[in-house]
Amino acid sequence: MNIEIERLTHKGIDDFSDLIKVFEIIFEWDNFSLPTKSHLQRLLSNESFLVFVAKKDEKVVGGLTAYILDKYDNEKSSVYIYDIAVLTEQQRKGIGKLLITTLNHYCEKNGFDEVFVQAETEDTQAINFYRTTPISKKLKATQFIYSFDTNFIKPIRF
Repeated sequence: MNIEIERLTHKGIDDFSDLIKVFEIIFEWDNFSLPTKSHLQRLLSNESFLVFVAKKDEKVVGGLTAYILDKYDNEKSSVYIYDIAVLTEQQRKGIGKLLITTLNHYCEKNGFDEVFVQAETEDTQAINFYRTTPISKKLKATQFIYSFDTNFIKPIRF
């Protein structure tokens, strides 16, 4: 298997677009439309946003996005894996593990405190995948989401 892992910089807009298309396929996003190139360029220029892509024969076959989170209780930042996906025909070949290993090495080398990721309880495929990676600890948690649908939230005046 000839897989190359690359951290994208502001010059990687085309590879980032290809990765988002992988996410669209794997996560089965309905009625998705790719954000503007200026928005994607802004993200890639943000030092608190990390993108790693996996390429096979110069084609993006997977990748991950992550956010650097500054902490108030520790001078070292944490990194939160936001999304990770590999094209179906390339899964079970170690690419996902290679992406996480690469991110972990990057974070260790750059002095981060930890890397963490969450998975929905019902997403057994994701949970089973993360269990095969070398984790330090597993924490059970419940996630709450605050969406800003105007029909749901009552306005508060500040």
